[in-house]
Amino acid sequence: MDTTRSQARKAGLLYFLACFTAPFALLYVPGVLYVPGDATATADRVRASGTLLRLGIAAELVGPILLVFAVLAFYRLLKDVSASHAAAMAVLMLISVPISFVVVLTEIAARIFAGNAPYLAAFDRLQLDAMTLLSLRLHGQGLLLAQVFWGLWLFPLGILVMRSGFIPRIIGAFLILAGSGYVISSFTGLLLPQYLGVVSRLAMVLEAGEAPFILWLIIRGASTLPRGAAVMQR
Repeated sequence: MDTTRSQARKAGLLYFLACFTAPFALLYVPGVLYVPGDATATADRVRASGTLLRLGIAAELVGPILLVFAVLAFYRLLKDVSASHAAAMAVLMLISVPISFVVVLTEIAARIFAGNAPYLAAFDRLQLDAMTLLSLRLHGQGLLLAQVFWGLWLFPLGILVMRSGFIPRIIGAFLILAGSGYVISSFTGLLLPQYLGVVSRLAMVLEAGEAPFILWLIIRGASTLPRGAAVMQR
């Protein structure tokens, strides 16, 4: 049976790998391809950067797949601390996975609309360019929706970490702050997008609270106390 330390390191490594492709897939690729308000420029970039878009799609698929295994590892690590909180943690994060896969379809749609497939001949170039821009716009909105759950799962996870006894309590507090950052940023982007630029700066500071958790698990793991021992000692 894995010790608590090795299980914690495994969960931390899986979570790190699941997040590793995110800056490239979710920030760099859309930033290169999307030109706000300019359908023709956006479509031209998509047509000129087919390889980049395919790499972005691949990276965006890998993340949620690894995330499933990471969540299962966290559930195994923390279920003896509180089964109800561990179940809530797993469900909230797993909800984001199908959303993430659907969001990838918008990038695939953008690549199709920007292409020259014969079955698109019924649409003129301006219409196809507009649909390309719309697809990438929906991609960004879909990510904001998924991000709601990227934040919500950190609340039960933070509580579990604070109660665990084998990970420092302060790291659990950082996770709750990070979850707040994700949720605030998401709702602002979806409901009050004109304020997203200002709010996102604060949100990014809060979201950095995930980093100590990942680093602690990978470098230190956790104490070798049997899982659930901390619960019995309270």
